[in-house]
Amino acid sequence: MTISELKDHIQNNNNNVGFVIGNGINRFGNNNSISWDALLQQLWQRVTSQDMFIRPNGISVTEFYDILELKNNNSEIDLQKIVSQLLENWNPLNHHQNIVNKIREWNAPLLTTNFDEVLARTNNLDAYHLEWTNDFYPWGTYHGTVELSNPLAGFGIWYINGMRKYPRSIRLGLTHYMGSVERSRRLIHNGDDRLFNGKAQHNWKGKNTWLHIVFNKELIVFGLGLEENETFLRWLLIERKRYFREFPEREYKSWYLHVNELEKIPEGKRLFLESVGFDIVEVGTFERLYTYLWE
Repeated sequence: MTISELKDHIQNNNNNVGFVIGNGINRFGNNNSISWDALLQQLWQRVTSQDMFIRPNGISVTEFYDILELKNNNSEIDLQKIVSQLLENWNPLNHHQNIVNKIREWNAPLLTTNFDEVLARTNNLDAYHLEWTNDFYPWGTYHGTVELSNPLAGFGIWYINGMRKYPRSIRLGLTHYMGSVERSRRLIHNGDDRLFNGKAQHNWKGKNTWLHIVFNKELIVFGLGLEENETFLRWLLIERKRYFREFPEREYKSWYLHVNELEKIPEGKRLFLESVGFDIVEVGTFERLYTYLWE
């Protein structure tokens, strides 16, 4: 499928689609955002006097964060709060506005792995709680224009890896990701009201969280590397495919938008994405990715 064909598909099937957006949307254009590596470098300077100007090979960004926590011997330095403060002044640009406006027009849910509030600031959106547990896992909280009856009911911005507003919810380390896996596993697999029970497709324990979108919408993913260090999200996509294999009548299509301006998609990544049910849509340039779909 080409990006033009995908655009037509979205226009004709907007009730079935959901979007998953990563930090690429912040890196595009002349924004004041920084990469996660640069963010970790700033945290490194807070907890150690050792010189390090680049994350060395052989350690993932999530593992690097956990090392920072181990090296932090100052109880007054809260790394998650520092991250929240560093993201505080990030503001939207025109492409943020256009993308959010188009997804609102399609009345589709928007999932993001970003902690910042840049997407919500495009329209000064309010925060709503479909379900409140605690500030560790505000998975039932979203930014939107109206209160929804469930996550599938319309437009809302949902946060996979936590929200800047709740610093303890920010998922940066491998330990954090493993906690998210464990929480998800309990919702998906444990108890009579688990998702895999099959009898309560729209009335399971995770029905008021963003997880409900993952299992009940076509997903269009962009601006997200989905590299090997994305252990939580990759695991979740594997569980999604397992769910569809058990209940094939419930399967939804998925697309991953890859910009081939700089490099081809690695074969291992292609193998992973295609195995969990994603078609890869090649996009020529970042400019096309962040403008064409949203015109």
